[in-house]
Amino acid sequence: MGTLRHIFIAPAPGAPMVELAQAEAIAGRGLEGDRYADEVHRETPDGQLTLIELENIEAYAETSGQPMAPHEPRRNLVTRGVRLNELRGRRFRVGDLELEGVELCEPCALFGRRTQVEAVRFFVHRGGLRCRIVKGGRVKRGDAVVALP
Repeated sequence: MGTLRHIFIAPAPGAPMVELAQAEAIAGRGLEGDRYADEVHRETPDGQLTLIELENIEAYAETSGQPMAPHEPRRNLVTRGVRLNELRGRRFRVGDLELEGVELCEPCALFGRRTQVEAVRFFVHRGGLRCRIVKGGRVKRGDAVVALP
């Protein structure tokens, strides 16, 4: 289906995103070292990991004329070649991980303050996907993203 292009963690809300070549995902928690691994930082109990499509980041930059780097939307995993909205309510794999798409990551005012105000409107229904980690393990750049039957 697609590939994993970037992995990011932030140790605390608002902390700078740190790019990793690989990360350990803990089932039911989040990526090791990431803020979402601590349930007090999650909007919902199942929002353990967030993903976004690189194509949407690039489309925003092209449409708006404003540059946007892959880390700026503050999602953990950045994919290419997969429509994440179609994975809501479904299980899928990213490398060794088994994930379940829980809900769309709709942009909010904080998203606008951390990126660009006009980005909020653009990223409605394109802001990514919150996931539950069903089966943990190691994830690395270049891993395949594949929907499960």
